[in-house]
Amino acid sequence: MFYQRIKIVGFGALLLSLCTNVADAQINVFACEPEWAALTRMLGGDLVKVYSATTAQQDPHHIQARPSLIAKARRAKLLVCTGAELEVGWLPLLLRKSGNGNIQPNSMGHFMAADFISLLEKPTVLDRSLGDIHAAGNPHFHLDPYRILQIAEALALRLQKIDSMNSALYQQKLLNFTREWNQAIAQWEQRAKPLRDMRIVVSHDSWIYLEQWLGLKKVATLEPKPGIPPSSTHLSKVLRQLKQNPADMILFASYQNDKSARWLAKKTGLPSIGLPFSVSDKENLIQWFDQLLNQLLEIGS
Repeated sequence: MFYQRIKIVGFGALLLSLCTNVADAQINVFACEPEWAALTRMLGGDLVKVYSATTAQQDPHHIQARPSLIAKARRAKLLVCTGAELEVGWLPLLLRKSGNGNIQPNSMGHFMAADFISLLEKPTVLDRSLGDIHAAGNPHFHLDPYRILQIAEALALRLQKIDSMNSALYQQKLLNFTREWNQAIAQWEQRAKPLRDMRIVVSHDSWIYLEQWLGLKKVATLEPKPGIPPSSTHLSKVLRQLKQNPADMILFASYQNDKSARWLAKKTGLPSIGLPFSVSDKENLIQWFDQLLNQLLEIGS
């Protein structure tokens, strides 16, 4: 009995040691937005420990470099963010205060998704009087599943370089993701056919990639300029515009103030919908895209 107890205790200690070693071996990943946290988890599985600096109910333009975020960034081996100036108001300060050489610009652990794709709406003139414009182009490309696939390939390669011992596992996870993702795209595009040529009013120019992918037609924007709240004068102008060029629905991100959208919906009788702009804690990327389409199809039918 004494020796059996020793064996049991010894086996438990071995299991605890193995679990501790696995936890210690995980790559700490600091993701700026939930979509990149979700993608990293799909590509890394148990090999990564991912923290998202923002949630689907936050505007990623306007985040504070809080001490809790700095502490998370300080321990990260890989930073995964959108780039294209989306986080320009808070990420540089966060990186500087973290003092973490692993994730500074030009390091292996500094991954900006925008570096691996082409961007739409690149401005020809840079003038702050035109509103909150991004010099590199529109940074909301996570709404395009084809660009996500391009980013997934680049991110998997970066994980392989950072954690070369597990390179084969990352390659296999990328193959699995690519197969599942392409199957999902085919299903989404089949389901989304009724949405093609639907005319939409948007609160902010966040939806260009979704518009291009699904064939939606933007006819008006509630903001007079990017990042500038709409005035009553501008909303009246939009209302007159819609009498000449009618729309089918009004779209806004669920984290945005819906006051203007509700006003316009009341005046026009148009359905107004707040879409989740990123992945929730309980979703993966496929589930999130499913939800987006379900909501659009429900209101557009």
